[in-house]
Amino acid sequence: MILIAALALPLIAAGISFIAPKHSIASSVTLVSACALFGISVSAALSVTSAGELTAISGWISIDGLGALMFLLISFVGTIGAIFSIGYLERTEVKSNRARQYYANYNLFLFSILSVPLFAELSMVWIVVELTTLFSVFLVGYTADRRALEAAWKYAALTLMGAAIALLGFLILFWGLNTAGGGAYTWEGLRNAAPHIPPALLGTSFLLILVGFGTKVGLVPLHTWLPDAHSQAPSPVCLLLSGVETSAVLYVILRMIPIASQANGLNAGTWAQVFGLLSVGVAAFLILQVRDYKRLFAFSTVEHMGIIITAMGIGSAGAAYGTAYQLMAHALTKSLSFLVAGLVLLSFATRNIKDVRGLIRVSPLAGGSLLIAGLAIGGAPPFVVFLSEFSIFRAGIVAGDYVVVGLLALFVGIAFFGIMWHIGQMVFGEPKEEMERVTLPLSSRIALVLAGIPVLLLGVYLPEPLHKLLHLAAVALTR
Repeated sequence: MILIAALALPLIAAGISFIAPKHSIASSVTLVSACALFGISVSAALSVTSAGELTAISGWISIDGLGALMFLLISFVGTIGAIFSIGYLERTEVKSNRARQYYANYNLFLFSILSVPLFAELSMVWIVVELTTLFSVFLVGYTADRRALEAAWKYAALTLMGAAIALLGFLILFWGLNTAGGGAYTWEGLRNAAPHIPPALLGTSFLLILVGFGTKVGLVPLHTWLPDAHSQAPSPVCLLLSGVETSAVLYVILRMIPIASQANGLNAGTWAQVFGLLSVGVAAFLILQVRDYKRLFAFSTVEHMGIIITAMGIGSAGAAYGTAYQLMAHALTKSLSFLVAGLVLLSFATRNIKDVRGLIRVSPLAGGSLLIAGLAIGGAPPFVVFLSEFSIFRAGIVAGDYVVVGLLALFVGIAFFGIMWHIGQMVFGEPKEEMERVTLPLSSRIALVLAGIPVLLLGVYLPEPLHKLLHLAAVALTR
C-alpha cells in the first residue's frame, strides 16, 4: 500500500497547488508531500533490503533492489528541489499565479519520474516515461522568454520522436513475448521468456529502445536538446531533470541489457559500451569549450550517463555494482551541482562563465559550494563519485576490458580538467567591477546543506543498509 500512497501523494499535492489561493500554500503542500515521499521511500528501501522485493499490485506495481534505489534517489532529490524552490522563486519570480502553476507542474513531474521504477508492466513504463516529457516541458519553458520556449520546443520535439522509436521497440518486444509462448509483460516475465524469444525480435526491440530512450537520456549523438533545456529551466527543476529524470529513463535501458544479452548474435554489452564511450568522449570535449555554467553541468550529465551505460556494458557482477553506485553518486552530486548553479545565478544574475569572477568574495557560501560541487562532480576524492568511478575502473580491469577502461579514464580526466578550469576562474578570478556581498535565501542554504551532506558523507562512509541496497540493485542488473 505504501507504493500506491507514493504515487497518490504528488497527484494530490499537484491538485491542491493548482487551486490554492496563495502560492505559499502551494509551496508548503509541495514540501510536505515531498518529505512524506522521502519517508515512504526509506521505509520501502528497508523493506526491500529485508525481503528482496516489495509488491503493491502483482504484475503492475512492485520494486526490487534497483527500483527501491531509484525510488529513494528520486524522492530525496524531489525534497531538496521543493525546499530550494521556496526561496529561489521569491527571488526570481513575481506573479503568484505563475508560482502556483510551477508547483502544480513540479508535483506532476515528480509523479511521472517516480512512476518509472514503481511500475512493473512495460506498457505503463513507456507511458510514464512520456509523461515525464509532457509535465517537464512546461517547467523548462516556465520563464516564457524566447530562449526558454525554444529549448522547451526542442526538448519536446526530439524526445517525442525518440518515444515513437522506443514504442516500436516495445511493440516488437511484446510480439516476441507472445511468440515465445506469452506471459506477463513485465520485467520478470521478460527475463523468464527471453531465452525463447526469437533473437531477431529481441535484438531489434533492444536497439530501438536504446536509440529511442537514448534520446531522452541524452546519449550522444541524441543529446542536443539536453544542454539547452537544462540551461533554461529554473534551477530547482534542473535538480530533477539532470539528477533523476535522465537516470530514471536510463533505468529502462539498463533493465533491457541483460534481457537482450540472451539474444544470439547481438552483443548488447558492446552496443552499450559504444554509446557510452561516445557520450563520455564527446561530453568531455564539449565541457572544455562551454560558455554557460549550467550547460557545463548539463554536459557533465551526458558524461555521467555515458559512464553508467559503459559500466553496464562490461557485464560483470562488479561492474553492475559500480553501475548502481554511479547511479546513486550521479543523482546526489548532480542535484548539488545544479543547486549551486542556482545560487550563482542569484548572486550574479547571469549564466555566462566569463561574467562570473571572484564569486568567493561576492558570496563565500556560493563560491565555496561551487568549488566543492566541481570537485565532486569531476570525481575527485573523497567525494562519492570518486568511489563509484573507481569501482567501475576496477571492475573493467578485472574483466580484462583494458581498452574500455583506458578510454574511459582518459575522457573522465579531460572532463575533470575542463570542469575545474571553468570553476576555478569563476571562484577565484578577478571581478570586472566591485560588487556587494549577496545574502542567499534561508531555504536555499538549508537545501544546500541537505544536498551536500550525502555527497561528502558517502565518499568516506557507506552505511550497511545502503551497501545492501546497492548489492540488491546490482543483482537486479545481472539477472
